[in-house]
Amino acid sequence: MTLTELTKFEQRYAEVWCSRNPESVAAFFAERGSLSVNDGPLAVGRAAIAEIARGFMRDFPDLVVTMSDVSRDSDRTKFHWTLTGTNTGPRGTGKRVRISGYELWQFDNAGLIENSKGHFDSAEYERQLKHGVN
Repeated sequence: MTLTELTKFEQRYAEVWCSRNPESVAAFFAERGSLSVNDGPLAVGRAAIAEIARGFMRDFPDLVVTMSDVSRDSDRTKFHWTLTGTNTGPRGTGKRVRISGYELWQFDNAGLIENSKGHFDSAEYERQLKHGVN
């Protein structure tokens, strides 16, 4: 995948996070692709990945994900993102959150995400859930 193709892929990926359709997020992954967030449990397969997306979409009904940057080396792509939204889902705090992070991706031969390791500052995220964005 060229850098231009990769950038377009990442822009579309960010857009589907805003779609409120978790299956659309999962469609960017290989059938048995995997996703982990902050070294948490591994979600394997599109159904499990859709559940991760569904949780964020439920907790932040006004969720917006934007692409901040893209970089790659010989075996991984780094997708930098920013998530903004208000935690008004079930048991939400009503606080606005703006958190940045990245996903480290490996692709399969079909150009789908085979493995994604997501990272963000969880302490800052928890602080914002309690106190909002400062």
